[in-house]
Amino acid sequence: MKLFLNMLLLLAISNLYSQNSIQGTVTDANTNESLAFVNIYFSDIEKGTTSDENGNFIFENLPSGNHNIVFSIIGYKTRSFQITIPTTEKISISLMPSAIEMESIIISTPFHKLQSENVMKVEQKTVKDLKANGATTLSEGITNIAGVESVTTGVSIGKPVIRGLSSNRVLVYTQGVRLENQQFGDEHGLGINDAGIESVEIIKGPASLLYGSDALGGVLYLNPERFASNNSSSGDLNLNYFSNTNGYNTNAGYKASENNFKFIFRGSLAEHADYKTNDYRVTNTRFREQDFKAGVGYQGDTFKTEFRYNVNNSKLGIAEDIGIQSTNKTPLLPYQNVTNHVLSSKSTVFFNNSKLDINLGFLYNDRKEFEEHHEHEDEEDEEDHEEEDDILEAALHMKLKTANYDVKYSLPQLGKFETIVGVQGMNQVNTNYGEEQLIPDATTNDFGVLATSHIHFKKVDIQLGARYDNRNIDVVSGIQRDFNSFNGAFGVKTNLFNNITARVNLATGFRAPNLSELTSDGSHEGTNRYEIGNPDLTSEQNFQTDVALEFKNEHVELFVNGFYNTINNYIFLSPNGDFVDDDPVFLYLQDDAKLYGGEIGFHLHPHPLDWLHLETSFETVTGKQDNNSYLPLIPANSLTNVIRLEFEKPWLKNGYAFVKLRSTFRQNNVSAFETTTNGYNLLSAGLGGSFSVFKNELAITVSGSNLTNKTYINHLSRLKPDGIFNMGRNINVGLSYSL
Repeated sequence: MKLFLNMLLLLAISNLYSQNSIQGTVTDANTNESLAFVNIYFSDIEKGTTSDENGNFIFENLPSGNHNIVFSIIGYKTRSFQITIPTTEKISISLMPSAIEMESIIISTPFHKLQSENVMKVEQKTVKDLKANGATTLSEGITNIAGVESVTTGVSIGKPVIRGLSSNRVLVYTQGVRLENQQFGDEHGLGINDAGIESVEIIKGPASLLYGSDALGGVLYLNPERFASNNSSSGDLNLNYFSNTNGYNTNAGYKASENNFKFIFRGSLAEHADYKTNDYRVTNTRFREQDFKAGVGYQGDTFKTEFRYNVNNSKLGIAEDIGIQSTNKTPLLPYQNVTNHVLSSKSTVFFNNSKLDINLGFLYNDRKEFEEHHEHEDEEDEEDHEEEDDILEAALHMKLKTANYDVKYSLPQLGKFETIVGVQGMNQVNTNYGEEQLIPDATTNDFGVLATSHIHFKKVDIQLGARYDNRNIDVVSGIQRDFNSFNGAFGVKTNLFNNITARVNLATGFRAPNLSELTSDGSHEGTNRYEIGNPDLTSEQNFQTDVALEFKNEHVELFVNGFYNTINNYIFLSPNGDFVDDDPVFLYLQDDAKLYGGEIGFHLHPHPLDWLHLETSFETVTGKQDNNSYLPLIPANSLTNVIRLEFEKPWLKNGYAFVKLRSTFRQNNVSAFETTTNGYNLLSAGLGGSFSVFKNELAITVSGSNLTNKTYINHLSRLKPDGIFNMGRNINVGLSYSL
């Protein structure tokens, strides 16, 4: 690998002297007036600028070849097209006024296009928008996306659920590398703070073609905040207060770019007390999180590279019952102390008409769990817990070290064909240090090879590809397993009529059984069950059909998504009727399964009331085994209605206000060891905007969730078996000051 990288650097250096530049002007398509502050961005080069007061812009030090350039600004329809560099022609681009929100480039798919140009439907939301709705954590925020839910343990721990699939069936990417942090456990959260994350993307459906094993159910792709534009700098301070948990989340960041070099850093701290329902506080749902992100990059005309580092330490209380009622923020026993390190590098070498992308990552997850001891049971000992890490030995202590690589070569475009070939792999070592052992010491090695093409016809776009993967698991106890899989995908996008777009995607995916499913033999802390693994489990293999219709004009948007997903050898837990130390025994079994459902959405912003937005979305999913038994942890059907206002004043920028009613229906379709869940309605509202304070911008947001203080239990709450309610009324106040 070192020799390979040295060869790439030589190739880059040999091309450093091909200096290319372009310039142009942006105007309004109706009035022909110049447009200032238009965002102009090369998606594959990751280089951007803005137009000046006269609508002019210039780029320098650009690599030769065909590159996508994107023009976007609020109030106008986003435009994207391909440009061949070098060129001596000046670019003249006109943008059409539109009330539709401007589009962004989709990063999680390989060809980096706007969603309107993508064959695969991908949902994208900015973290800013998710926070504006009052989300306490990132895992809570993504539940605002249709088809996405979260398995939660209180407020601090949440795992994404995409169309009824979760845990190892949903792959999470951060900083361009796959996140590996013992994510098989229900009570293991993301371990990622939303500070320093610009947007999230959701692929709903098998993405094994692009990402390999564990992307059988979909992908949650977290995009880090961008570096500063060339020869610029900025900083910001952010503070959020949450009334329900008496908690806060604060972060500060700074970034600068000069002479092709750039850097960025951001630090954050969050603390929350036990969350409150209408009747009580839920003991030991308190938590503390510290997070630091940093990055440095270099961008030349034929070579760009960046290194990013994130360390996150979380001390998370594990709720067991309703006990001590206080607003202290130091977790009681039992609790987790988890540290995640993510180091990544992302490099691109540009050739005349092709490019080579190299993503490398190293992740180090240090997970400790501390259990209850008799000498700490008295309430008066609560204040002593701050020093317990130094006193107690961790009952469970695991270290997971993961190195991965992702190398893709974008071939020169041949007529209508864009093609990418690549290899991906991973080496992972799990080691136990605690007195208890949840899963044994083991080494996992992955290797995959893939090829995918995007074919552009006049009225139809087609994307197809194939992939082969091998996973080897070597357990210290003597178990050694190999899993192999071939997967493919085919998709087509076409405009049926002027404003109607249709997408059909067919894809297969797979998931090799994880260490817990293969080797468990003991009580699982926090789940109150004794789990026994099955070393003879085979890989899950699925086939999903996804159909999406979308109507969009200047004032109306309507989408209908439907899917049917068949999974062979679906792995699930089932009680066998035995007990060990008062814990019921659960076995890992397999059966064929199917999931089906979809999402419907409507968005109206009527003329001439372009400031008014009426939004409605409905989502449904059903999951069954072949014997017609229902699958566990399937979200209840839900309907969301939002009224949103957007306004501008001479003294106010980006002003907005909203009212949202989310109706979750009763869940009667439950597995053998689940109980049904009643339906409920949650009312939320908020407003916000930006002001000029001391010549800098101050953004203020105020939002409230569960405003009627409804007592309810979400079907995906792990506290549900104990009859513990979800969070009650919460008021969130956010301040963001740009320096």
